[in-house]
Amino acid sequence: MQVYFDNSATSWPKPVSVVDKMIDYLINYGANPGKSGHAMSLRAGREVFETRELIADFFNVPSSDRVVFTMNATHALNIILKGFLQNNDHVIISSFEHNCVIRPLRLLEKERNISITIVPCDSKGNIDLIELEKSFRPDTKAVVTLHGSNVTGTILPIYEIGAICKKKNVPYIIDASQTAGLIPIDMIRDNISMLVFTGHKKLYGPPGVGVLCLQREIDVPSYMQGGSGSFSEHEVMPDFLPDKHEAGTKNTVGIVGLKAGIEFIRTRGIENIRREMNDLTRHFIKGISEIGEVKKYGPDSDSERLPVISVNLSGMLQSDVAHRLDKEFGIMVRAGLHCAPLAHKTIGTFPTGTVRFSLGSFNTEEEVSYTIEAIKKIINSGFKS
Repeated sequence: MQVYFDNSATSWPKPVSVVDKMIDYLINYGANPGKSGHAMSLRAGREVFETRELIADFFNVPSSDRVVFTMNATHALNIILKGFLQNNDHVIISSFEHNCVIRPLRLLEKERNISITIVPCDSKGNIDLIELEKSFRPDTKAVVTLHGSNVTGTILPIYEIGAICKKKNVPYIIDASQTAGLIPIDMIRDNISMLVFTGHKKLYGPPGVGVLCLQREIDVPSYMQGGSGSFSEHEVMPDFLPDKHEAGTKNTVGIVGLKAGIEFIRTRGIENIRREMNDLTRHFIKGISEIGEVKKYGPDSDSERLPVISVNLSGMLQSDVAHRLDKEFGIMVRAGLHCAPLAHKTIGTFPTGTVRFSLGSFNTEEEVSYTIEAIKKIINSGFKS
């Protein structure tokens, strides 16, 4: 049996409709959108526009022109953080942030003298909202948090955090890379100023396409300059959205694939997918909780977490466990720090990390049961490192 439990890195397999849509573009109208006036370019441009409209509706973005396509979520966060934060600004983050947030901030700390307050989360990843509110200062420019952890699966209360930011009149930036497509997100309801996500995880699109969504009152200077297809007679970048943030040729094949991924979610129903994922997560947690040599991290309830389960096996190296799962049982997982050292420091697993099982929409109960038995066999074999 082959079992893919690395969906937090990228979802696999992709829906057939996503693959078909991308092949259709490459075979039948694979031109550059917005750069020419012929029929194929115009058709490609319509697909890009329709994807913007779909995303705006799916996440309740104020208008589709405030949907910006990027290479990935990291690219989008660099646009925001390096464009929005200025010299001596103060920013608040959680102790669970991914390196896509902390690394740009550490650079800005050095180059622009920004100051960073890291609000503590507990060992299960729950943020301290009282400490968060206490962290605001007169020079606080933004609050940045993830929505769901790629280490423990913890879901942060973005509505409550957004309400605090609204009261303080400070923009709220969310990294929804692990939740977009699995948990409903509403930019207006949740008071999100800037929303970032990638297309290749829970949205079931291909790698290489990310999205940045901006509220009406938010203006972020252009991060990269180049050809836009608009106002080509000018030697400076257009100062309007989305063009000001989309220099160069778009990943059109990725964008049409993302469109098909969102349509796949809408057809199945996001609540139905969430319920199925909760059922599989509950089954997985119940199974490993009965194994004494397994330590699980994160919330106990499937309804309070993503389908992400990090564990350690007593006396065994994470890399050895992952290797044996792969080679002996065909089970693919990720071991290590998952690009989130802050989170591992918070839960006490730094610097070695954990073995992470991340489930997706195409996984089955049979695969979960098979994996639980595989873990038992590894433990019973007496292998120690």
